[in-house]
Amino acid sequence: MSTAGFNSQNGTGTGQTYANGPSQNPVSLQQPPGVGYGMNHQPSYNPMQAKAPGPPGPGPYPFGQYQPVSSHQPGPQLSSYPAAPGQPLLSRPPMGGHPSYTPPQSASPSPGPRLPPAQATPPPPPPAATSTSYYPNPPQPMASAWQYNAASASSMSTPPRGSVANHVNPAASLAAPSPPSSAAYSSAPPPPPPPHMSHSPAQPSGPGLPPTSMHGYTQPGTAPPPMNPMVPNTYQPNRPAYGPPPAGPPPTMKPTPPPAGPPMTSGTPPPPKTDGDVAGNGPQAPNSYNHVDSRMAAPTQPGPPGRHLGHYPSLPPGYQNTSAPPAPSSFHPAGQAATQPYTQGPQPYQQPPGGPGPAQLSSSLAAMSLQSSTPEALRVVNLLQERNLLPANPVPAPTPCLTQDLQKLNCNPEVFRCTLTSIPQTQSLLNKAKLPLGLLLHPFKDLSQLPVVTSSTIVRCRSCRTYINPFVSFLDQRRWKCNLCYRVNDVPEEFMYNPVSRSYGEPHKRPEVQNATIEFIAPSEYMLRPPQPAVYLFVLDVSHNAVETGYLSVFCQSLLDNINALPGDSRTKVGFITFDSTIHFYNLQEGLSQPQMLIVSDIEDIFLPTPDSLLVNLNESKELVQDLLKSLPNLFEKTMETQSALGSALQAAFKLLSPTGGRMSVFQTQLPNLGVGALQSREDPNQRASVKDVQHLSPATDFYKKLALDCSGQQVAVDLFLLSSQYCDLASLGCISRYSAGTVYYYPSYHHQHNPDQVERFQRDLKRYLTRKIGFEAVMRIRCTKGLSIHTFHGNFFVRSTDLLSLPNVNPDAGFAVQMSIEENLDDMQVVSFQAALLYTSSKGERRIRVHTMCLPVVNSLSDVFAGADVQAITGLLACMAVDRSVTASLSDARDAMTNAAIDSLTSYRQAVLTIQQPGLLAPACLRLFPLYILALLKQKAFRTGTSTRLDDRVFAMYQLKYQPLVFSMLMIHPALYRIDDLTDEGALNINDRTIPQPRVLQLSVEKLSREGAFLMDAGIVMYLWIGRNCHPNFLSQVLGVPNYAAVPEKLHLLPELDTAESQRTRAFISWLRDQRPFFPSLHIIRDESQLKPHFMQNMIEDRTESALSYYEFLLHLQQQISK
Repeated sequence: MSTAGFNSQNGTGTGQTYANGPSQNPVSLQQPPGVGYGMNHQPSYNPMQAKAPGPPGPGPYPFGQYQPVSSHQPGPQLSSYPAAPGQPLLSRPPMGGHPSYTPPQSASPSPGPRLPPAQATPPPPPPAATSTSYYPNPPQPMASAWQYNAASASSMSTPPRGSVANHVNPAASLAAPSPPSSAAYSSAPPPPPPPHMSHSPAQPSGPGLPPTSMHGYTQPGTAPPPMNPMVPNTYQPNRPAYGPPPAGPPPTMKPTPPPAGPPMTSGTPPPPKTDGDVAGNGPQAPNSYNHVDSRMAAPTQPGPPGRHLGHYPSLPPGYQNTSAPPAPSSFHPAGQAATQPYTQGPQPYQQPPGGPGPAQLSSSLAAMSLQSSTPEALRVVNLLQERNLLPANPVPAPTPCLTQDLQKLNCNPEVFRCTLTSIPQTQSLLNKAKLPLGLLLHPFKDLSQLPVVTSSTIVRCRSCRTYINPFVSFLDQRRWKCNLCYRVNDVPEEFMYNPVSRSYGEPHKRPEVQNATIEFIAPSEYMLRPPQPAVYLFVLDVSHNAVETGYLSVFCQSLLDNINALPGDSRTKVGFITFDSTIHFYNLQEGLSQPQMLIVSDIEDIFLPTPDSLLVNLNESKELVQDLLKSLPNLFEKTMETQSALGSALQAAFKLLSPTGGRMSVFQTQLPNLGVGALQSREDPNQRASVKDVQHLSPATDFYKKLALDCSGQQVAVDLFLLSSQYCDLASLGCISRYSAGTVYYYPSYHHQHNPDQVERFQRDLKRYLTRKIGFEAVMRIRCTKGLSIHTFHGNFFVRSTDLLSLPNVNPDAGFAVQMSIEENLDDMQVVSFQAALLYTSSKGERRIRVHTMCLPVVNSLSDVFAGADVQAITGLLACMAVDRSVTASLSDARDAMTNAAIDSLTSYRQAVLTIQQPGLLAPACLRLFPLYILALLKQKAFRTGTSTRLDDRVFAMYQLKYQPLVFSMLMIHPALYRIDDLTDEGALNINDRTIPQPRVLQLSVEKLSREGAFLMDAGIVMYLWIGRNCHPNFLSQVLGVPNYAAVPEKLHLLPELDTAESQRTRAFISWLRDQRPFFPSLHIIRDESQLKPHFMQNMIEDRTESALSYYEFLLHLQQQISK
């Protein structure tokens, strides 16, 4: 069957948008006079028109239930404007009327070689177009387009059937205007923001009217002394959860007296009085979960921080009209970036009752123009003149422009991060910036400190189901206002008691309101069924090819060593299946003297021979399990069976796990060639270095995706370990993990004797895999403030409903990304919030909810938007989008789109932000690394052309970009280079009595290398230690234990443990780098003539190669395109 209908979610831009909370009050939807760029009229930014809009194809990433293929509206083809002969190709479409999409064309012209031909020596920086053009053959189709910020308007789906996921909203599809013709590229400054609408007290209320500022913004240091100061409290990771309040009547409370002195006058009218009359959430009504959906799926979405953060107003809500003092000019992310350290865990925070809250961010602060006193983030950098732009230390996440008190409460950027730390007020402003808006999450990250709360009542908004968080507003002791939909809710009686201070009547001091990351132990209404036990099923390839690699003995020994460390409790179950051309089951029932092998040879109609004894309780049958693991490697050592019936083995494993759910770990060493799911080799080795489009990035069959969706429905996740020296069609096999929320591990050329570093990596990865924390039967939902919507997800999961991610397993090493758009103008808001909630069953059988909440300011000037750009988060999100584009359209489309992303954003900055036009390639300091990161992506294994790249290697690199948390994927995009032959203790870190040297990060260019030195390159999953030919003998003897350069072994992947200061420093630094990531990077020590030297040199991103531009040439190309 066709899989074209699957593309409705992941990365094709056609996912259904959704907005949270009640619909906006009709009053606020009226267009103010003179405003010409409201959301109803403004098309979303489309950086480049598609050369033949990416067919919603069967790529491995899109999600959705099976649907009819979307029908496209015919129209003129966008790429039908060839450049005039002799002129370089434009990288964006010609201006004109609204182009419309054409149906997918399999035979659409693909661009020719896009890179300059090889030259013997790199040419000098050429000013002429011929030498800087990115395209040697000018007359070609136009560059491709990405739709960053809104769901695509290109197609309209049939109405959803049943629980169809990810449907395009037909009305939204038809109503969305086509990409702008010339408005998006106008050099005129942005029009003034619409005037604020004032609301008189008599105005009718509605759920959609966000409140105006009701409190004065208090400058730091001027807050009144806190009432009942909270004792600073540090949450210990292993402390017991907070329990219920003590029995007995609550103590009586007196209302807080109003402060002395005349009330301040207000610059903003009060909100409607009737806001306070909305029914609260009293004793927590039973959550309906759409019968269970709202409970299981209640991960909250990000929302705007509350109006009165954590304190009670001293006047009734209708009379709080205090104006804000002038906003201090120093509040800007760039100014605080270097001074705002993030702690590993959430910090307790004592909030003064009169302190600043989100609502007190005055409009003057939100609209503060940055051009009067230019912050560091907007310092103009001429990229063609400033060579050493790379900071000496890793690039920190920018700090949002929030008050210090709010920022203390904000979520750790390693867990929750936005591409723009200042949210544009309108979609129009976002379109002008030409920057993608999205979130990057690491929701189940291992945390050293995590507050855990046990409560029979989990306080949530009764309207949008947001979990109470640090950014809500307390109107008084008994009412709080949601920061996502602005509904007023009642504070439940139980929430009045604070388990930390053991006091009553201070709900704003509860842990839930003091920590942006928190975990709840969920009551029974959050369970569809009793929590499942931890169930682990291992499916092992035992064909001749598998036995030859030697992986089986490594796996069995590793499981024997770690069998007592498997996460679980007394109910934990395990099982084993092996397969070649037949399927082998193992009866491990308690009471047997030894394991029994049961062979099923009918692979066309697979069945379970003894369903009740194949998955056994680990504690009861541990000796039998250990006996089996000891005998398995020898059982098949003489096998001559070469065929692989992987599909049938997966079907059998699915039948075995369906009743309970659990984790399936599959080990495969060759292309499956028998029975269902059989595949044929699609790789042509002669085309590996082609500069043309790469074929076969999408799956050859939908068998593995269909089975993954079945697994997801039964709470089964599949993890795939691929250990192979030959092509295995990872593009097809990987679907079994992608859609079941599993993980793919890939060990190319694995062999227990010929490739010892891969063996070590496999052992370390396996130990982490077997012993790390795991969550079962999980769901995740991301919520955001009313006016924002999420339309595309990236990662490994299945989208069960519009916004609910189904995660049969969740692990601490998984990352996710989402794209967002602004559906309604955020005119009345100073801040917005985002909340991610993950509901899961722990390995001990507890139902838990982990909630992360992030707050960001809203700005109305383009310069503020640029000042808040997070260049690494933008690069990570673009990488996810480019992977999807490669699969649904073509690799050249994705490459063009990434290049145009840099061109468009720098063009917008030059035209709309810079007040004085200067020559050169100009960028704001916060985006100074953007062209470098884009060039790094173009040279990354996933997207490079002209360099020999195995198809499975390329597909695995794409998987990693989609799945890895940002901090790890950035190392794979732009590796870190250090000189380590002269390490000193100057500036070193002291961790657990170890001294960790901190050498500076070097640019990725051979000009930074020296024959007299030794250089370590950290590329994420692999490290290279390059030894210069004239390296100092002291380093060779003290660190490598060899007398001279000639004595360095050819294949060395371990540093000897020598009792010298130099050896200890070097090993401490490398082990510190390794300890910061969940996977184990292998180390290759290479010399000038080593076979691996080309791999090391390919990561020298700033240098020219035969098939790719140098960094300087790439900058010249960008300048040429921008100046057109």
